[in-house]
Formats: sequence, structure tokens, C-alpha cells
Amino acid sequence: MSLNHDARLERLLSRHRDAVLTEGPNGTTALHRRDQILVPAHQADRAHQAADEWTVRREDLFEIGVTRLHLRPEARVNIGELARELRGHADGALTVSLNHLLRGEPDYPGGPWNTPVPCASLPKPSANGATGRRVMAAVVDTGIVAHPWFEGTDWFAQVTPDQIDPVPAGADYALETETGHGTFVAGVLMEKAPSTFIMVERVLDDDGTCDELQLLRGLARLKARVNATGEPLDVINMSLGGYTFDDEPSPLIADALARFGKQTVIVTAAGNHGSNRLFWPAALRNCVSVAALDTGGERRAEFSNHGWWVDACAVGASVRGPFLTDVTPDGLEFAGFAEWSGTSFAAPRVAGAIAALAATKQFTAVEAADYLLDPATRNKHENFGVVVE
Repeated sequence: MSLNHDARLERLLSRHRDAVLTEGPNGTTALHRRDQILVPAHQADRAHQAADEWTVRREDLFEIGVTRLHLRPEARVNIGELARELRGHADGALTVSLNHLLRGEPDYPGGPWNTPVPCASLPKPSANGATGRRVMAAVVDTGIVAHPWFEGTDWFAQVTPDQIDPVPAGADYALETETGHGTFVAGVLMEKAPSTFIMVERVLDDDGTCDELQLLRGLARLKARVNATGEPLDVINMSLGGYTFDDEPSPLIADALARFGKQTVIVTAAGNHGSNRLFWPAALRNCVSVAALDTGGERRAEFSNHGWWVDACAVGASVRGPFLTDVTPDGLEFAGFAEWSGTSFAAPRVAGAIAALAATKQFTAVEAADYLLDPATRNKHENFGVVVE
């Protein structure tokens, strides 16, 4: 483990003091909130009764259909073993998850694979002459900041204050900050599909972290907003994720994503550990998991996760896009544009390609994804998916 890795983990744990790093049954580790278990609301009574000996408090979060059980710290419960016991409960299996921490497509104790560096200005993508249907895409991330690329668009006019990415003083990208991450992701998607209507949902804080419960709340807000439009949501981009203590998916997140319906394509970053370990939610069957290619678009970027569960790959190294303006994090002066690397930025290339094809009216978003990701007709790299340019 590198010093930088150790420093990032130390900083994250110092900021999230209720977070712990737990070793699972496979010898791997995962970050989660200490002494918290999540269950669906309809199973809350049974779960509470089964864990009553160790439970100090119960929160019924009816707005998202989830209950959180807080365990007594002094009981020193092995939370992983308790979760496994509840899942195999004698009176019927319970749907249980630890409140895992997720990151902006991490190195799980840090941020994207490298730090952003300033680059020259890029021309604003133009949707002039677009004649296709309006495609709706959601960026679930850190939120965004105002940027010349976004000015004048119908979607940015609807961004609310709680969807704006806060810019902390003294941003330190080497260790903890991911401010600007959502802006960059939205810009990469916009560059591929300029006419797309982007819905912004902020779930990650300024160090690029959320937990399962925060993501569930964000997905519930997004679903309510989509329902209010009366239009289908074509694409969701989630350049975030993490590992679980037992390498099994969170059933609660899987259910929340399934509620968007089969007409919505969910595109996710595969993670930046250079590992084939299952990364969630990317490894879910109903998600398009995206690995990163190097700048030449031919080989896997050294940092990119890979494996049988990866569906697609796109250039994710030295990507250029919109960023913060008039800030000097880490002593570097940014003027609205940056170069950054990570599977975070390969994912919106794929999401944008799907949105652009769907906008032609020839395809639904699902049909566009099937067409672009057909391994029988497309170039495919073993263990990191179909190539999307």
C-alpha cells in the first residue's frame, strides 16, 4: 500500500468518523458506516426483532421505504456476520445491507485515479441543427458549477441550489477533494450528445463520498422529478461506486435502480483499482459497466478495473472537459477546463454515445445501448468490454 493510499484513507476516516474499514469473508476490505444496518421498510419489524438484542435505535425512513437500525457500539457486534445471519434467517430471508461508503469512482480511500490539471479552453459543443427527439439523461454525482458550456441550455436553467457543487477553500485533490467531478462528467456527456437534457442529482459531498442511504435518497429524489415530467428518463450516468464486505451487491440499491424501469439505461464507472474485483453498482446486471482505455483507445488504461462483469470501454485517460473557473487548488490555476483520468470519465462517453444515438429517433435508449454494445458486431476487448468511441 502506497503512502498516498495510506494518507487518503487516513484523511477519509478522519473526516467520516463513523466510517470503518472491515475485512470480509473473502479477505477483502470495504468501507461502511459503523454499527448501521439497512433493510426495506416492509421487513423492518422482523429485522428489528431479530437484532433487538443489539439495536439501540431504529429509523423508519418512509419516504424511501428503508429502515436503518443503529446497533449499540458497546456490543461490539461483528456487523458482517450479523448481516449474513439476517439474510439467512430461520423465519425467512431478510434483505439486508451494511451502509457502505461509495466514492466518485474511486480508489476507495481516495478520488479519481489522478489529479486534474489545467488545459486550454475547449469549444462549446453545439446542438445547432439537431432535429431528433429530446433525450433525457441524469448525472448522479457531486453536482455541478456554472460554466460557459452550460449557459443558455434549457436544462441548466432548471438546476437548483441544492444541485450545485460547493467549492471548498484550499481544495486538495491529491488527498480528498472531488469538487468539479460532476461538472467534468456532465461536460463529457454533453460533448458526445449536445442536445441532451441533463438532470443533475447531487449525492456526493465535496470529498466525493456518499453512503448507500444518501444514494438511495438521491435516487428517490431523481425518480420523483422524472415522474413529475411525465417523460421517460433515457440514461443515468453514475461515475461512483464501491466495494462491499462480502462482494455481493446492495439489494437496496439494486431495487432503487430497478424502479426506473427497463426503458432507462444505467451507465456506471467500473472503478480505478486495476482490479477484477466486483465493483458496485457497476457489476449489477441491469447496469452498463464501463472500463477506461488509454489515450490511444486501444489498450486498457493501467488504472482501470476489468473483468467478466465489464460491458464497455472508452477512452478514460487524459480526458479534457469543463472544470472550475478562477480557482487555484494545489497551486494550479484553472480557467474553466481540465485534463483528468479515470473510469469516471469513460462512463459519460458511453452514456453520451447512447443518448446521441437515441436522439436520432431511430432507437430508444435501450435499443441504442444494445446496438452500440453488441459484441457480435463491435470490437471487444476481453475482460473490459465493447469499445465505444
